[in-house]
Amino acid sequence: MKPSTRSALLSCAAMFAAAPALAVTGEEVMQNACAACHVQNEDGRWERIDAARKTPEGWDMTVTRMMRNHGVALTPEERTAIVRHLSDTRGLSLTETAERRYILEREPVAWDEGPDTQMTQTCGRCHSYARVALQRRTPEDWKHLVNFHLGQFPTLEYQALARDRDWWGIAQAEIIPFLAEHYPLGEAPAPFTGDASGDYVLAGRQPGRGDYTGRLVLKKAGEDYEVTMTLDFADSSQSFTGTGRILGAGEWRATLSDGKTAIRQVLAFENGHFSGRWYHADSDVIGGRLEAVRADASPLVLAAAPARLKIGEETLVRVAGTGLGEALTLPEGVTGSVESAADGVAVLKLTASGAPGPISIELGGQKVDLVAYDRPDRISITPETTIARIGGNGGPIPKVPAQFEALGWLNGPDGQPDTGDDIPLGAFPASWATVDFDAEAEKMQDAKFAGSISDTGLFTPADAGPNPERPMQTNNAGNLKVIATVETETGPLSAEAHLYATVQRFVDAPIR
Repeated sequence: MKPSTRSALLSCAAMFAAAPALAVTGEEVMQNACAACHVQNEDGRWERIDAARKTPEGWDMTVTRMMRNHGVALTPEERTAIVRHLSDTRGLSLTETAERRYILEREPVAWDEGPDTQMTQTCGRCHSYARVALQRRTPEDWKHLVNFHLGQFPTLEYQALARDRDWWGIAQAEIIPFLAEHYPLGEAPAPFTGDASGDYVLAGRQPGRGDYTGRLVLKKAGEDYEVTMTLDFADSSQSFTGTGRILGAGEWRATLSDGKTAIRQVLAFENGHFSGRWYHADSDVIGGRLEAVRADASPLVLAAAPARLKIGEETLVRVAGTGLGEALTLPEGVTGSVESAADGVAVLKLTASGAPGPISIELGGQKVDLVAYDRPDRISITPETTIARIGGNGGPIPKVPAQFEALGWLNGPDGQPDTGDDIPLGAFPASWATVDFDAEAEKMQDAKFAGSISDTGLFTPADAGPNPERPMQTNNAGNLKVIATVETETGPLSAEAHLYATVQRFVDAPIR
């Protein structure tokens, strides 16, 4: 693997945190490297460079392509400096990225599609549509991009979803005007120039492991931040330390470690509020969503866990937030008390009686929504359909697991299951199994060879490469049905999901 290719696979979060004290500036890289091909006009604007705005990951992909395709020789420090500079001066606002942040956060449970079928099939068949929507360009530069695609990938017109239509004619007459209208260049937002240092209360959930509360502590260190994150789960705690940075208007990227596991943070920061996702550096399926606010912020409830009360049973509920205090107001049918309140977490001891359904309590004047239940009316599995990827076995590409959870539901006011008014109860412990999805999968014994699922719903695919035990020594890909079973007092509830254990992802860009 060429060095430039290896650098292209380096996580942006890792890169941005890798060089807290840069010996070179982004402006210097522009003048010393970019200027070799890009002309700076009299008004100071750079040809092509100033015709686009992108996320930090988008600019990193551009810089990497310059290094790989055009022989631009940049040191790691220079690459970091120019990507930071472009992100700060030619970035997107958080509003512009809001609907497509799942692709930056590497959220494994997300649905990616364009605004209509034509845009999805034209721009979303080789990569995510989010990659398109997370750019802003001039009309001329959108045209350049379409032309570049055909020049770089000359068989594009003969591939599926292209050879059955006038791809070039559609691209010129319809796609470019659409992109120019819906994703115009506009103005870059001002970069964040404040100081985000401080102590933050956080809350979130790691699928397969559970809810957590905790703290996020930031300390300014030059242009970067020293970071400490503590996650308090029901059964244990984890503490991570590392370095992070705010790029552009509020794009937080950080790399942390607890000494054993490295994680990345991809968060949005706005008005003292962090939101986004963290994930394992070597397996981005494993991770959790996160919300964090300053510990001294105005009263606010971040989360309550569990958010359900089993009727007739005492339940300990952890409420995370700021300014919560100990003033507890309970509705009729709920009794309880505040057991403790410290460090942004209040522990409540609550008991519900009466009929199942939504209930609201108040803590420190802040509303906390809960649900009373006696048993789930049904369960579902999230995700309903997903993929895992075989890997490892001595090869350079690791396995990609799939994480499932069993969610409980109450029938809503209409009394019918699986309708829009159903009431969510959250995740329930379940037993898990995989079976062959259909007759063809059974013939190939996919369930035997494709992988295994743990008692926490984590599916681990099998090894990559030919398998002598399978027909035609095929690999360990498989088409599987995932079954979850939740035990209740009146009998088990089950649900099914669809899993494809497929082949490796051989090219893994910062924006997929």
